[in-house]
Amino acid sequence: MRLLFVVDPLPDLKACKDSSVAMMRAAAARGHEIWATSVDRLRWECGERGEGVAAEAVALTIAADDRDWYRAHAAQTLRLADCGAVLMRKDPPFDIEYVTATWLLEQAEREGARVFNRPRALRDHSEKLALAEFAGFAPPSLVTRDATRLAAFIEREGDTILKPLDGMGGRGVFRVRGDDPNRNVIIETLSGDGARSVMAQRFLPAIADGDKRVLLIGGEVVPYCLARVPKPGETRGNLAVGGFGEVRPLTARDREIGAALAPVMAARGLLFVGIDVIGDCLTEINVTSPTCMVEIAKGSDVDPAALFVAALERACAS
Repeated sequence: MRLLFVVDPLPDLKACKDSSVAMMRAAAARGHEIWATSVDRLRWECGERGEGVAAEAVALTIAADDRDWYRAHAAQTLRLADCGAVLMRKDPPFDIEYVTATWLLEQAEREGARVFNRPRALRDHSEKLALAEFAGFAPPSLVTRDATRLAAFIEREGDTILKPLDGMGGRGVFRVRGDDPNRNVIIETLSGDGARSVMAQRFLPAIADGDKRVLLIGGEVVPYCLARVPKPGETRGNLAVGGFGEVRPLTARDREIGAALAPVMAARGLLFVGIDVIGDCLTEINVTSPTCMVEIAKGSDVDPAALFVAALERACAS
């Protein structure tokens, strides 16, 4: 099967930890053709020579060496509907160009392409605000651009996390206490003086034991998670800001949360989802380009990338 990955520039992908590369390796091991493109190379055209949604793409030969993990062949034009599957793995920001890419991918679906994660589902699931659908698992939370309401939430909770709705990797995340002299300026900065909505959540002391990334693949819960533990003096566990990862079996609560979300996500065409759990609380639902496959594979007897390829094959055969 020809698989087209829509990813960030190939030289920027760190093969030693990148889940997209892990997927490519697992798919190549199963005999699939691996192709790559980027959102700026997607196009739609109609007319006498119109081909629908297409992309300039390169076929890849995948290697095991993390420093020299691929060889790209000459670029060709691929019609997306002629691929066995299209894997949308572009990292945020979730800006207008990302949204435009989902529109193009949705048109490709109308032309017969199989796209995972489904573009409409990507648009419909804000990685922060999607939590509202599963509020029973969430800590006390608020999403608003109203500075007065944010300040009142901080006063009520006493110890709070503030974060932008479009961030990733821990960027723009603040821990704010009720007596913090910088509280108002943090609110003003994050909200752009009321121009942008902000998420506030009760600070969870269990973050000291790790922010657990639980993977949902093809409607099933992977039995191990990666707990991302903050470095000393830090409240964010994200690996991108210096947290360290520890692979652990899921707790009963992790499994409960994962089992509640997994079939719902799969039914919407979200083949691969990464949920974040701190203590007993669900804090985020990541659908754009979830990570942590490589770390979990190295620290357990489960290979999430292989599970993903098997789920992809089943989805394409159905």
